[in-house]
Amino acid sequence: MTMMQYVIPEPKTKEIVFEKTLQAAGPVTLEEVKDLTSKRKIIEESVNKTRKVVTDATTIGLTSACEKDLHRLGQYIPLLFNLVHYTDKIKRVSNLKIRWSSGLISQTLIQRTCPKFFQVDNIMFELGMVLFVYAVKLRERAMELVSTDSKKSVTVYREASGVFHHLSHELLPSLKLCLPPGKLPELTPPLCSCLSLLCLAEGQAVTIENAEESGKSASLLSKLHFGISQYLSEAYSHLSSRPNGEYKDLSTRFLEYVTTMGALHELKSQKHLAEVLESEDRVGEAVGVLMRALAAAKKSTPSKDDKWISIFKKEREEVAKNMAKYEKLNDSMMLQKIPIDREIPFPKGAKIVNLIPYTPTRLVRELRFKS
Repeated sequence: MTMMQYVIPEPKTKEIVFEKTLQAAGPVTLEEVKDLTSKRKIIEESVNKTRKVVTDATTIGLTSACEKDLHRLGQYIPLLFNLVHYTDKIKRVSNLKIRWSSGLISQTLIQRTCPKFFQVDNIMFELGMVLFVYAVKLRERAMELVSTDSKKSVTVYREASGVFHHLSHELLPSLKLCLPPGKLPELTPPLCSCLSLLCLAEGQAVTIENAEESGKSASLLSKLHFGISQYLSEAYSHLSSRPNGEYKDLSTRFLEYVTTMGALHELKSQKHLAEVLESEDRVGEAVGVLMRALAAAKKSTPSKDDKWISIFKKEREEVAKNMAKYEKLNDSMMLQKIPIDREIPFPKGAKIVNLIPYTPTRLVRELRFKS
C-alpha cells in the first residue's frame, strides 16, 4: 500500500528509583515498588534508545521491536495505575524527580542530543507521559501492520485513538494545575484530541486502500476520502485555534503531515467525484471540479519529504490527465459550460472509523507506606 506515514518522535526521560522515595511499610510493598522501578527502567531504555538487544522470556515469539515495547508497557502500566490508586498516601512525597522531555517541540540539532527536561513531582505526570508513549507505540504498530494485515492495522489505529481520547478527556484535565511552565504539548488535551482524530483518519485511509482494490464505486470512494479530509481538518483546528500561540513551537514536520495528508485525500475525493459526474454526462462540472482540485493542490504540495512529494505528485498528475481527458471530451462532444466558484459540486464526506474506548486496567495489590 502507498500511504503517507509519519513516525511521532518519542519523548525522552530520566531514571526513577521508586524505592528511594517511597518508604514501604513491609516487604510485600517493597517488592512491588522495586518491581515498578525495574519495569520502568525498561521503558526508560526503550524511549531513550539505550536498551541493548535482549530477548527476555516474556517477549519470546514477538518479532517486532514495537510489539515488544507494547508488551513491556503493558506490564508496567497496570502497576503504575495501582500506585496511582494510593496517591493520597504518597502525595506528601516531593522528590520523585519525574522528568520527561518533548518529542514534538521543534528542536535544533543541539536540543535533539541534549533535550530540555520538565520535572514534576507528581505520579500523575508519569502516568500521563507513559500513556502517551503507549498510544504512540500503538499507532506505530498499526503502521507496521498496514502491508501485512490491514484489518488488524485498522483495529490498532482505533485502539491508539482511544488512548489519545482518554488522555484528552479523562486524565489531562486533572493534570492541568501540576504541569510546569512551558508545558509539554504531549500533555495538552488539544494535541491529544488532534492525535486521536489523526489515528482515525489513518485507519480510514487503510480501509479505503482495501475498498479501491475491491472495486468499490467512485461515489463511495469520494465520500470516504473526503471523510479523511474532514477528520484532519478537525484535527488541525484543535491546534490552530489555540490562544497566545500555544503551539507555535510544535514540530513543523508534524503540522505539515496533518495538512498535507488532508490535502491529498481531498484531491483524491474530488478525482472520484469527477468520475461520478462524467459517468452522469456532467462533463463540464467534472472539469470544474478537477480545475479547483488542482488549484488547491498547488498550494499544499509538501516541501521536504521526498516520499510525501512523490505520493502527492503522482496523484496530482493523475488528476491532470483526467482533466485533460474530460476537457477533450467536452470540447469535441458535450459542449457544456464549465462552472466556477460556488456552482462547482463539492464532495460529501463519510467517516466510518470510530475509536475503541480505552479502559485502564489496574493490578490490584494493597500498598502500604510509612506515615
